[in-house]
Amino acid sequence: MRSFSFAKGQATLNDFVLITDRHNTMPLSEADVAWICDRRAGIGADGVLRAVKGEFIREWRGDPDWWFMDYRNADGSVADACGNGLRLFVRYLIQEDLAPRNEVFVGTRAGARTVWELFDGRLRATMGPVSIDEEPTWVALGGHRYEAHGADVGNPHAVVLLDAPVDALDLRAPVTFDRERFPAGVNVEFAARAGEHRLRLRVVERGVGETRSCGTGVVAAAAVAAQAWTGEPVGDLGVDVPGGRLDVRLRDGQSYLTGPAVVVARGEATLPD
Repeated sequence: MRSFSFAKGQATLNDFVLITDRHNTMPLSEADVAWICDRRAGIGADGVLRAVKGEFIREWRGDPDWWFMDYRNADGSVADACGNGLRLFVRYLIQEDLAPRNEVFVGTRAGARTVWELFDGRLRATMGPVSIDEEPTWVALGGHRYEAHGADVGNPHAVVLLDAPVDALDLRAPVTFDRERFPAGVNVEFAARAGEHRLRLRVVERGVGETRSCGTGVVAAAAVAAQAWTGEPVGDLGVDVPGGRLDVRLRDGQSYLTGPAVVVARGEATLPD
C-alpha cells in the first residue's frame, strides 16, 4: 500500500488533488488516478496535478529546475494542458514555499507557461497560442446536431456558439462528435453571448464529463467568439461559467487566462492495492 500527502483545491469550482513528487518517485497509473478522483471511494476531483522537477520528466526539454505539472484527467488519461489546474498548481507551489509569489515558470506537456499573482489575489497565466480550424466540424447532443469550431489550446476543443441560453442544455446526455476529426477525444464547449465582450459557457471535458469550469475551454471559446464577432481572435472577454468568472486576453498570438484559485484542504491518503 502506498501512502501520500496531498492538497485539495479549486479554481472556479474546477477541483483537483495536488501531490508533490519532486523526484518522480510516485508515478500514478490510470487506476490510481481514477481512485483518487472518485468522489465516493477516493478523495474526489476533476483531475490530479502532480508537481515534479523538470529534470525527472523525460519528455520535458526545458529548464530542468522548473516545476513540471503532470496533469491527469479523472479517468486517469494524460492531458497536455489545463488552465484552471495551472493557476491552482502555482497557488499550491507558492503556499508550499516551492515558488516565488511574483512570477512562476511551469513546464507542461503543452509547453512552457508563466503565471503571475495579481494584487487582487487572482492569478494570470499564459496559455499559449490558440489555433482555430478553418473548416467547421460538428457535435451532437440530445438528438440535435450543432455546427462547431475546432480550436487547439494545447489540447483539442470543439466550440458551439449558440443564440439561445446555455443553461437550458441537458449535458447529462451523451455528447457525440466527429471521431475522425478528434480520434483522441475532444472537450466540447457550448457558448452564448451574455453582453458586450462577454460569454456564458458550459463545458463537457473528455475523460470527466460536465465540469463547473474548464480553463482551456474558456480560452478556446473566447477565441472562437472573438473571431466570429470581429473577424479575428483578438480582444478581452469575460467568460461566465457555472463555477464563476474568468477573464481572457488575446493579443499578438498569445492568450492569457485570469481567475481565482484556492487550496482548501490538506491530508494523507493511501492507495488501495
